[in-house]
Amino acid sequence: MHGRSAIWFLLAVLGLLAVLTLWVQQAVQVPPPPEGSGRDPDFKLTNFSSLRTDADGNLRHRLEAAEMLHYPADDSTELTRPRLVMYSADQPHISFEGDRGRVTRDGKEVFIMGNVRVVRAATGQKGALTLRTDYLHIIPDDEIAKTDRPVTITQAPKTVIRGTGMRYNKKQGTLELHKDVRVHYQRPPPPRAAPKTAPAKPSSSSIKQDGKAADGNRGDARAATRQTTTRR
Repeated sequence: MHGRSAIWFLLAVLGLLAVLTLWVQQAVQVPPPPEGSGRDPDFKLTNFSSLRTDADGNLRHRLEAAEMLHYPADDSTELTRPRLVMYSADQPHISFEGDRGRVTRDGKEVFIMGNVRVVRAATGQKGALTLRTDYLHIIPDDEIAKTDRPVTITQAPKTVIRGTGMRYNKKQGTLELHKDVRVHYQRPPPPRAAPKTAPAKPSSSSIKQDGKAADGNRGDARAATRQTTTRR
């Protein structure tokens, strides 16, 4: 009798241990990540284009890309061959483009990497300006672009500026280079003076007409002289 009770007690203990083991495994098990929460994009767009306007409906920014991938893990967006254009009413537009790009989840910051090219359109007083680097951090709402990498700036006709680190403020119209600045400036040639044109010569027909008129006047003068002499 006592032996059978001991066996049942041992089986009960083993069953309790099995239940406890199963509970511990379920308690410490990491749940699988929800679908789409990793680095796999949840959607893709090709030939992507987005416009942003101000309160009056004026165009402020245009963002384009050959391909756009959205990642739900951090709500970020990655771009292939991005191009961002900033517009303003009183200044020339400026464009930013490169091999790759990334936009933060709130759309407040844009990063462009690889063969970055910035172009400011020419104005009546200044030639077109082109900036090249390999990384650029853009804050579109503040119209600021900056980098800590080497930059090369060329401005028509033959100005070349090199430096490391740059901050461009479109609202203020300023561009700052931080260090290692070197400038090559070649004065443009003076504009050529317009060639002087000789006064036009009268035509032969007008000369004959003028000659006849002159002869007629002289004849009238001689006739008047004869008349005066006769009266005397």
